[in-house]
Amino acid sequence: MRALAVAVAGSASLVVVYLALGGASYEPAKAANPCATRDWRNPGGFQEVAEQIVLSALDGTACKLHVSREDLVLALADSGSLDRFAREHGITNREAEELVRSGLLRAVDDAQGAGAVGDTTAGLLRLLARNVPVDELLALLQRLQGL
Repeated sequence: MRALAVAVAGSASLVVVYLALGGASYEPAKAANPCATRDWRNPGGFQEVAEQIVLSALDGTACKLHVSREDLVLALADSGSLDRFAREHGITNREAEELVRSGLLRAVDDAQGAGAVGDTTAGLLRLLARNVPVDELLALLQRLQGL
């Protein structure tokens, strides 16, 4: 009986502490503003640079579309979701692709400005961003993140 009383008291104190620390007023974190400039971390290797380029590209594209980065990620999951996203936002597929390219170019500029990539690499990345079909670019970025 004593063990039960200790367990109930312990549980009650846990609930009281939880409520005292604001547990009753939980709100999910808000999505970050994609138009806000984010500091680049000091990249430790290729995968970290690739990750930051992808995030910067998403931010740039989401900013131009006035949507969250998270909404954009869902839209880029496949060509069907990108088509739906374009229709919902009153843009053509071509405009959506150009916005993705613009975001990628912004990301390359950010990477070069942060010293994460050199001039030659930045030039090559810009060439790819301007000329490779967007669906292939997205597939490549997904593979790079999986390395």
